[in-house]
Amino acid sequence: MDIDFPLVLVILTFATGLIWLLDRLLLRKRRLAAAGLAPGEYEADQEPKEPYLVDLSRSFFPVLAVVLVLRSFLVEPFQIPSGSMLPTLEVGDFILVNKYAYGLRLPVAGTKILDVDDPERGDVIVFRYPEDGSTNYIKRVVGLPGDRIRYQDRQLYINGEKVESRFVARLPPVELRRETLGDTQHDVFLTLGRTGRSGEGEWLVPEGEYFVMGDNRDNSNDSRYWGTVPDEMVVGKAFAIWMHWQSLTSLPSFDRVGGIE
Repeated sequence: MDIDFPLVLVILTFATGLIWLLDRLLLRKRRLAAAGLAPGEYEADQEPKEPYLVDLSRSFFPVLAVVLVLRSFLVEPFQIPSGSMLPTLEVGDFILVNKYAYGLRLPVAGTKILDVDDPERGDVIVFRYPEDGSTNYIKRVVGLPGDRIRYQDRQLYINGEKVESRFVARLPPVELRRETLGDTQHDVFLTLGRTGRSGEGEWLVPEGEYFVMGDNRDNSNDSRYWGTVPDEMVVGKAFAIWMHWQSLTSLPSFDRVGGIE
C-alpha cells in the first residue's frame, strides 16, 4: 500500500501543533495550579514535568512545520524509479523539484492559490498520473494547450512542423539523438531494431492541459498512451540532480550532481 506522505505530514504537523497550543493555553496552567504555583512566580527548576506527548509535540512541531512549508511551497525531493527519462535521468537519481515555478498550491488538496508561470515546451515536470490522481510521474513537456502533436516514424511534429532532431551516436541497444524543443536542447534514446508503429498518432492538446513524453521514446508510458496532463495535476519543475543512489546495496554517488536540461 502506498503511503500518502504529504497527507501524513499535514496530519502530524496539525496534531503536534494543536497539542502544543492546547498545553500552552490550558494544560500548563492546570499543572501549575495542581503544584500550587502561580505563573511567573516560581523558579525554572520548579516547573512541573510536561507529559511525554506534550514534550514530544513541542519538540517536533517546529521541525514538521518547516518541512511542510519547504516541501509544499518551495522544493521537494523525488527519486527516479524507472528508465523512461533516459538518458536525461537515470534510475536512482535523486532530483529536486521547484514547487513554486508554476504557482503555489495547497498541500494535499493541490488547489492553486497563486499563479506564477506556466510550463514551457521542453520543461521536465513532475505530475500526478491522471488515471489515479496520486502516483507521481516525471516526463518532458512536448505540447502546450492548443498544440497539435504528431508522432510518426519515430519523429515528432508540433503544429505540422518537424521538430529538429540530429543523430549523435549509435550506442547499442539504442541510438542517441539531440532534440530541440523551444529553447531547450536535450538527448533522447531510440531503441535500435524496434519495429512496429507503437505510440504513433496525432493529438490536439486541450486548453489547460499538457502533452508529455519520456526521453526514452520507445520505453515510456506517456501522453501517447493515456492522454494529456491537466494543469491541476502538475506538481512542479524538475531542475537539479543532487544525488544518485542505485540501491541499498550500493553507495550513494555525487558524480551526476547538476542541472536538468
